Amino acid sequence: MRTLDAMRRWIPWVATMAAAAAALLSLRAWLRDVPPPPEPRRPTAEGSLAEARVAHSNAVVNLAGKFREFSGVIVSPSSAWPGFRGLGRDNRAAWDGVLQETWPAEGPRKLWQLQVGEGHAAPAVRNGRVYLLDYDEAREGDVLRCFALDSGQEIWQRFYQVRTKRNHGISRTIPAVDDACVVSLGPQCHVLCVDAATGAFRWGMNLVERYGTKVPLWWAGQCPLLDAGEAVLAPAGRDALLVGVDIATGKVNWETPNPDKWEMSHSSVMVLTAAGVRQFVYAAVGGIAGVAADGPQRGQLLWRTKVFAPSVVAPSPVPLSDNRFFMTAGYGSGGAMFRVAQSNGQWQAELLFRTDRRTFGCEQQTPVLRDGLLYTVLPNDAGDHRQEFACMNLEGKVLWTSGGDLRFGLGPYVAVDSRFLVLDDTGVLHLLSADAAGCHQLAHADLFNGTGRDAWGPLAFVDGLLLLRDSKRLVCLDLRGK
Repeated sequence: MRTLDAMRRWIPWVATMAAAAAALLSLRAWLRDVPPPPEPRRPTAEGSLAEARVAHSNAVVNLAGKFREFSGVIVSPSSAWPGFRGLGRDNRAAWDGVLQETWPAEGPRKLWQLQVGEGHAAPAVRNGRVYLLDYDEAREGDVLRCFALDSGQEIWQRFYQVRTKRNHGISRTIPAVDDACVVSLGPQCHVLCVDAATGAFRWGMNLVERYGTKVPLWWAGQCPLLDAGEAVLAPAGRDALLVGVDIATGKVNWETPNPDKWEMSHSSVMVLTAAGVRQFVYAAVGGIAGVAADGPQRGQLLWRTKVFAPSVVAPSPVPLSDNRFFMTAGYGSGGAMFRVAQSNGQWQAELLFRTDRRTFGCEQQTPVLRDGLLYTVLPNDAGDHRQEFACMNLEGKVLWTSGGDLRFGLGPYVAVDSRFLVLDDTGVLHLLSADAAGCHQLAHADLFNGTGRDAWGPLAFVDGLLLLRDSKRLVCLDLRGK
């Protein structure tokens, strides 16, 4: 009987050990049999494969809308700030001129100021024209507006009706423009493509209707990317994570599958070259993915990672050297450094290190890489260093923060040669000298005389002119020195 009782006591332990061994063997077998990434879908003559499985919306928006011309004219052409974060999508402005570093009490000279719809949408600039995707509350619709950079006079606008309620503002994206066309993405995920000079309608697309996109909280914040004659967008719908649309015809050339059903974030698609391969990198709600950007593999899902997957993502990935990129977000997320590599035919994004929200991260804006260093404005939940300007090297060491006397809220920033222009929440503009040794304020000015509010829209810098906004006003400043 004692022997039988002893055997009974050992039976559960033996069964548990056997189950654990079986689970380990199954896990090893699964790891050895990693499926290849899904191939990009090529839409058929009948149209997108994804849209065939999505029920069409009852409310059809006429994206051709209504067109109006105005008296604005182009006096002189200009350099380009052709979309999100400028010419290199890196938020750095290269300029041969001299930046004005001593400002009068009232601040730099205003060339012009306009009333715009409530929001945080920022302008793109090309060939002397300023493009802004605005919202007209009186007419209840999105309006793509074109102004003359020299004067601020309106040249044309194209309006389509789509009702959107205020939610910390309404519009918040930046169009993408080349010599031929301009592409915008509205708060409710409507894509519009028009002729860059005349405003003539080319094509439009409703990402909710076509791909089952879920409109993000606080509306869409993604800014389109123009690459190799295509508008690269991230609908992050039921069947497509990224798509490439021919800008001349509106034809969908490829669709990247969305196997994990990730959703659209406020982040924008960036371009990274890793192991000699150009890739589109997108941080969705659910994880980060890399998609082939060149050759016959364009649109193929190469890798994906869920290691950094906050529920709210506004900043975009920052492409770096040595096959790396840095990603950050607010609401306690901090940041993460990744290296993208290929081994035995398989791509992966390896996490190198994390940063705490108190040391290096950003809530809304995307950090700037300059001279091998990353610069950012720390988030609201960074403790004693909240809202300070900060600098970190690429190994994760924070070199300095600006201190409690220099706080910037959630405001935007741009690098102009060796200087930084930083705008705080209330519309106070700061000119900073910043490098590895530290940060020093050279000038500052309250541009709205104490009435500025929610000045969160990204900055644009063209030929010594700075375009900025608060929630309802768009301003062009002349920062050209002698």
